[in-house]
Amino acid sequence: MPNEPVIHVVDDDAAIRDSLAFLLDTANLASRTYESAAALLAHAANLEPGCIVTDVRMPDMSGLEMVRRLAELGVHHPVIVMTGHADVPLAIEAVRAGVKDFIEKPFDDDALLASIRLAVSERAQAAGNSAQRAEVRSRLDTLSARERQVLEGLVAGHANKVIAYDLEISPRTVEVYRANVMTKMQARSLSELVRMAILAQRN
Repeated sequence: MPNEPVIHVVDDDAAIRDSLAFLLDTANLASRTYESAAALLAHAANLEPGCIVTDVRMPDMSGLEMVRRLAELGVHHPVIVMTGHADVPLAIEAVRAGVKDFIEKPFDDDALLASIRLAVSERAQAAGNSAQRAEVRSRLDTLSARERQVLEGLVAGHANKVIAYDLEISPRTVEVYRANVMTKMQARSLSELVRMAILAQRN
């Protein structure tokens, strides 16, 4: 399936790469393996959507340094790090740097798969929210300056007559602008309109 998420596995230990690829295959999850952080970074521009599972401690470049480099490159795949017991403080530092989760070795297969599935589903939801936010913002761009002012009043919870007083126009004129806003924003109710306005304000 072209749109299925890919789990990108980064580990300098070939046996671990192979065992993880086998585990993911049995769970019907597509995967790609990389022998180093540099190998993954070389493909960063064309990395398929999904998530990254990486060892936190590797020669040449750690999983944490890789996460920072990916962020600099604008790659925001969720990352799960695998860590030995002694590296837990490093894993916690990784979480502060934006890593989604860390799994302590020797890890439980089910726990790792659950973490991967959660990361992938949240990523897909975030992508959907991002597309929806862009659509709402494009509708906002069609509003006139006066229609935006009426929208701001509605979002603030003001009644038509209060908005009319603030804008020094008649309540009837506010009703006309309000109807135009509802049509242009494709909102079926005031509550939906308010939710749209809040969504558009989020980063």
